[in-house]
Amino acid sequence: MKRSASEHLDNWLAENNRKPLVIRGARQVGKTWLVRDLAARHNLTLIELNLERNPSLAALFNTNDPGETLLNLESEFNTPIDPKTTLLFLDEIQAAPELFAKLRWFKEDIKDLALVAAGSLLEFSLNTYQYSMPVGRITYLYLEPFSFFEFLEATGNQFLLKKLARFSMNDTIPLSLHEKALKLYHTYCLVGGMPEVLQKWAGTGDLTSCMKLQQDLLATFRDDFYKYGDRFDPDLLFKLFISVCRQIGAKFIYSQVDPSATSPAVKKGLTLLCQARVFSMIRHTSANGLPLGAESNDKFFKTLMADTGLVSAHLDLSSIPYPQAGDLIFTNKGPLAEQFVGQQLRAAQSPLTDPALFYWQRTGGRQGEIDYIVQHQNRIVPVEIKSGKAGSMKSLHQFMHDKHLDMAVRINANLPEVTQIRVKTTKGDPVAYTLVSIPLYLAQQIDALISGLIKALEEITADDPA
Repeated sequence: MKRSASEHLDNWLAENNRKPLVIRGARQVGKTWLVRDLAARHNLTLIELNLERNPSLAALFNTNDPGETLLNLESEFNTPIDPKTTLLFLDEIQAAPELFAKLRWFKEDIKDLALVAAGSLLEFSLNTYQYSMPVGRITYLYLEPFSFFEFLEATGNQFLLKKLARFSMNDTIPLSLHEKALKLYHTYCLVGGMPEVLQKWAGTGDLTSCMKLQQDLLATFRDDFYKYGDRFDPDLLFKLFISVCRQIGAKFIYSQVDPSATSPAVKKGLTLLCQARVFSMIRHTSANGLPLGAESNDKFFKTLMADTGLVSAHLDLSSIPYPQAGDLIFTNKGPLAEQFVGQQLRAAQSPLTDPALFYWQRTGGRQGEIDYIVQHQNRIVPVEIKSGKAGSMKSLHQFMHDKHLDMAVRINANLPEVTQIRVKTTKGDPVAYTLVSIPLYLAQQIDALISGLIKALEEITADDPA
């Protein structure tokens, strides 16, 4: 199954002044496969150490001399190591966090060696370990679950993917293809983008088997955190899983996790689970200017799970027959549309930077909220999600007036459309802006669609200045 991150790994491998690479991502998101695939595609000898499974292997790195370390590795694996044709892979490096400080020596002394480390619970270990991070001598790649477009590739829908990836707002989508894409969106919401689950679906089409794998993954996540029960309340961590699913789409409230737990305890657990990439946080932004996080209110935030399939497993949607499950997925009151869009927005960002999401909420007085706020070049663009075909836009109209913006995005189940909005807000203020309506299955393409539309509008203006 192809991953878009593979291209970034290829670019990293081709760099002349390559740094050791650390791949970050939730457990079971495909980090190990990605590295093995890189070695296979480039015909590199793979030296792989799983430091969680074999913690004694960390002793091979006791010296600060990387040349001596390579001799140790050659002795351990009984094979010669040529730095120019070898990929050294330190998997589950969180089990030996002291090795982070050793990475700098490889960058300085054995530049030809491709060195990759990966871990899924790094902060859990590093928060209690006094280490010297080799700042400036390592680089990161952040791996997310399969995006919807990657899902299309993995499930044999390459031609539909080609159509959607090339789509611009000047094009049209035939109704039959629109309905097909919406049905695949529905399937993605149930199956999700965790590699093992997706592979099972692509091979068997059996949702029951997929749901079993999803439950196993959730149990694996929880088992990981039980290892740290001496520092965190395992029961509270379990309740966080339930509460995050229930609170998707709304401002996160600590007291809804466990009324008997203190807010600092809940906040600590939530922060670590976000750092472990099981959850992600949608931060509040004032949306008054860039960068979006410059005037953030830390008391206001929303949360997402790592994967929409895991949310569906929590909600037990896979066991509901298709028509009824579809109604739940497409309802405006359901959390899956916001989870889906957030997941695609994260996947659309460069894996070389830690993905960040923002939303806007009025912090005083009347209620008002915009689901997502994105940056397109030097523009601030609000994104409203309507998982069904209808929905009020009163908050959006007022937001566009107050922030003096000229373009917004609405994501729903309709065909793509560009509308020039000219209305009055509930306060009687006139507002005019361009509304770009796109179907849910194109959420990953927001940036490209806005770019194409802006270019088209500029060309129209140039041809007809009046």
